[in-house]
Amino acid sequence: MERRDKHNYYLDLAEIVSQRSTCLRRRYGAVIVKNDEVISTGYVGAPRGRKNCSDIGECIRQKMQVPRGERYELCRSVHAEMNAIISASRDKMIGSALYLVGIEVSDGSYIENATSCSMCKRAVINAGIETVYIRDDKDHFRTVPVLDWIENDESLVGKIGY
Repeated sequence: MERRDKHNYYLDLAEIVSQRSTCLRRRYGAVIVKNDEVISTGYVGAPRGRKNCSDIGECIRQKMQVPRGERYELCRSVHAEMNAIISASRDKMIGSALYLVGIEVSDGSYIENATSCSMCKRAVINAGIETVYIRDDKDHFRTVPVLDWIENDESLVGKIGY
């Protein structure tokens, strides 16, 4: 029997977590791991006690035709990475890895060139997370050293979206 490699195992967990997402556009799931122990998970959803887009049947960003990666202040949801970070203590996250999977709600495909938004990148940096693994398809992923997000600060050049 062939055994699933660890990175895809944790990405598979993030994909399962994404099934709890309430976004009408994209399902994201995140898992934070340190020393082969799952520290925290998170998925896209409105703050506790507020109605989700799936409950009200509308996405304001979709209604306004906001391009991917822009105007997240309009979004009702807390992103998967943020929810995972909120649920973990910083001392456990220092030196950890975050596994991220994004799925298009419309057709169930993996989100092409998925990455964290600029707000989530800042939270990942401050959480002390060292590496982010992002799924491209069922068996392939990208490895992003968080140091790259620090050294290539997109906010200095005014880059919007991704």
